Amino acid sequence: MRFLTVKLLAATALSLTLAACVPGTTLPGAPAAVAQAPVPTDNALHYAGVSDDGKTVPTVPVEKVPPEFQVQQVDYTSAEAVGTIIIAPSERHLYYVNGKNTALRYGIAVGRAGFQWAGVANITSRTHWPKWTPPPEMIDRHPELAKWEKGQPGGPTNPLGARALYLTTNGVDYGYRIHGTPEWFSIGKNASSGCIRMINQDVMDLYNRVQDGAKVVVLNADGSYPDKLKLPPPAPKKKKPAPAPVEAVAPVLSATPTMLPGATTLPAAPAATITPAEASPAATVAPDATMAPAATMAPAAATTAPAATAPVVTAPDATAPVATTPAVTAPAATTAPAVTAPAPAVCAVPLVNGLCPQP
Repeated sequence: MRFLTVKLLAATALSLTLAACVPGTTLPGAPAAVAQAPVPTDNALHYAGVSDDGKTVPTVPVEKVPPEFQVQQVDYTSAEAVGTIIIAPSERHLYYVNGKNTALRYGIAVGRAGFQWAGVANITSRTHWPKWTPPPEMIDRHPELAKWEKGQPGGPTNPLGARALYLTTNGVDYGYRIHGTPEWFSIGKNASSGCIRMINQDVMDLYNRVQDGAKVVVLNADGSYPDKLKLPPPAPKKKKPAPAPVEAVAPVLSATPTMLPGATTLPAAPAATITPAEASPAATVAPDATMAPAATMAPAAATTAPAATAPVVTAPDATAPVATTPAVTAPAATTAPAVTAPAPAVCAVPLVNGLCPQP
């Protein structure tokens, strides 16, 4: 009995010594061990509908899912540690290494042509019923998604499904996820924009097994191990449509002048008609005294003739309208001054032939 007591004390001292050298059983950088969910044995039960966080995950019709894309335990040779995820895009399979040369295999949907990628990443976060925000490039391809530019809340119709595992490479988030999908019928196809889709019940099962910081290997298209991160080429930028050429319109000539705001229409100039009143001062000439008619003379029998005064010739008191042009104003017509003819001289001798003989 005393021997057993001494042996027990020695074992205790040894364990305390090891504990002082290695602080805990977890290696630096390795995720903490978690309890493993049981491997599914009845897929009909595994894919049954379930209530989760107040939301309903619909039943998946197992008979419509090809057996190779239903979750199952398989033999899988790999040098990766337990807890590693290996994705084979060409097979549309995701392997979760859960033992030496064994793995759980899930059916997945992968990136369609132009969206495939390969490389090594890590799971840096996980979430229930994630919010989905389509990137600007996706909105450009599908304008109907613009309504979710601020994010679509998690729910049964959300494209990310019931769970999402976020991947980063060397601390950089390239937007790739392992997530669920309500479109279970897309499993086994190249249907995504680069993310790894799983049936909701499968991603919920994987979520419970995997740990934050777990390694994720995405194999090359030919199944080989990637030596570096290989991303799809960036989508070409959408070219802005060139502006439509402006067709030159020839001006329409019109006989009718264009009226500008505030312009005053000038009256049409009257035809040039010369009237006595319109005559210029030089053209208005008073009748000469020598042109007086003989009828104004006194009869021959009279010895003296009364002084006769010729009537005053006065231009009519009418003024012709002034014709105004944009820059020239015609001078107003001036009334000619009245001219008084001189009275005829009184003849002191008898008239001869009606004329006064000159001395």
